Amino acid sequence: MDPVVVLPPDYHPSADEEYMNPTMVEYFRQKLVNWKKSLINQSQDTLEDLRQGGLNQPDQIDRASLETDKALELRTRDRARKLISKIDEALKRIDDGTFGYCEETGEPIGVERLEVRPVATLSIEAQERHERMEKTYDDEA
Repeated sequence: MDPVVVLPPDYHPSADEEYMNPTMVEYFRQKLVNWKKSLINQSQDTLEDLRQGGLNQPDQIDRASLETDKALELRTRDRARKLISKIDEALKRIDDGTFGYCEETGEPIGVERLEVRPVATLSIEAQERHERMEKTYDDEA
């Protein structure tokens, strides 16, 4: 069992420290867990809003507007559901020691990229390669 790491309250990872040291890993674990909790809370709010109903508005324009709002909210929740799945995968990578390393090259993804997108699985270079290949494929189709 790994020792418990207590984060200093003002800790933020930097490129100057050892990559994926225990403190840095714990920082990203907490960041992911908090992000997931936030998404779950938002989805519970959405469910509560949907339970409130309100689609029996007498005015067709009001009803159409409400239906559009609810459809948009459901699409947003679906994206959140997919993001929660990616967060769970990132937490598994933390547990197995592969978090923070490119799944394609094994190279470090980088602190800056993980700060912005903690669910990233590819380094910037590998991601750009994938996007170029997708664009080439799309252009040929």
